[in-house]
Amino acid sequence: MSTDLFSPITVGELTFPNRIVMAPMTRNRAAEGNVPTPLHVEYYRQRATAGLIITEATQVSPQGIGYPATPGIHSEEQVAAWRQVTDAVHTAGGRIFCQLWYCGRISHPSLLEGETPVAPSAIKPEGEAMTYEGPQPFVIPRALEEAEIRDIVGQYQHAAACARQAGFDGVEIHAANGYLIDQFLRDGSNRRTDQYGGSLENRSRFLRQVIDAVSRELQPSQIGVRLSPENTFNSMSDSDPATTFAYVAEQLSPLGLAYLHVLEGDMASDTRALDYRHIRDIFGGIYMANNGYTRERAMTAITNGDADLVAFGRLYIANPDLVKRFAENAPLNASDPETFYGGDAHGYTDYPFLQEATADA
Repeated sequence: MSTDLFSPITVGELTFPNRIVMAPMTRNRAAEGNVPTPLHVEYYRQRATAGLIITEATQVSPQGIGYPATPGIHSEEQVAAWRQVTDAVHTAGGRIFCQLWYCGRISHPSLLEGETPVAPSAIKPEGEAMTYEGPQPFVIPRALEEAEIRDIVGQYQHAAACARQAGFDGVEIHAANGYLIDQFLRDGSNRRTDQYGGSLENRSRFLRQVIDAVSRELQPSQIGVRLSPENTFNSMSDSDPATTFAYVAEQLSPLGLAYLHVLEGDMASDTRALDYRHIRDIFGGIYMANNGYTRERAMTAITNGDADLVAFGRLYIANPDLVKRFAENAPLNASDPETFYGGDAHGYTDYPFLQEATADA
């Protein structure tokens, strides 16, 4: 059988019916206590035909938060609410991973009960934090003590246990886009001189410890990792990203992970300076590509062996039946950026399915 975007693939003990993945996307619609709502249930249920759904980034502890109204996966109430989501997705025939997140310096004291955000090093990012009071300038973060780093590793393990209790098929460790693990990986944000800074081995130590901790609760084949080697979002940089992330891919290769999910290039542009096929080959396992893919580009990537899975973000916001639309090469709904973050059902669960759009035409 030929391999294409619509062919099945086995990932651990799961079989995805196609190679189309719903990428993780922050939508800021959680209730008080950072609890998912019935809107989340409907939103993810609508998109259950994806080969895999990866949830929006979900903080592993109250200290990991960085934005208003983002869900957590650390309290009993959150677990119960996420269970309703996973049950709905499974009943609809889908598969769903929870993305585990700790924002680090991309936060604000007003979101942390007055506490200073933490980071590998006391380097302030450019720009503004999103808070309940509106945009606020980022503050200088506090460099973590080694004992605190160990505590955060434990928070990831607790969150993984909560994800298992909530019925998720697996988790994705968010090590991309300028959040805490990424802050450790890249030397633009990590100036430490202890066992967590300096060499590539040291800068990747935190990620490896998180993977080891999460693996105590889930099988390695239930764990994905997301990286973003070139992304400058959240004031991120590295002096040699090609070497840094080739090393990371090499370290992840023997672990038996579900997949490596890579945001290729920079979110701010469609350029790719790195050789992502090289990273794929070094990793050697299932490779998920992301960032600006179209139907045609994704089909080519799968057919040519440049990727095993392709994750789509904004296209999934407006097209809950993206698999059907791609399969039929049907027109796509246009998304409304004004409703991306926060709000109610409008721009969240009210985008029409293909048959509805056709009937209204």
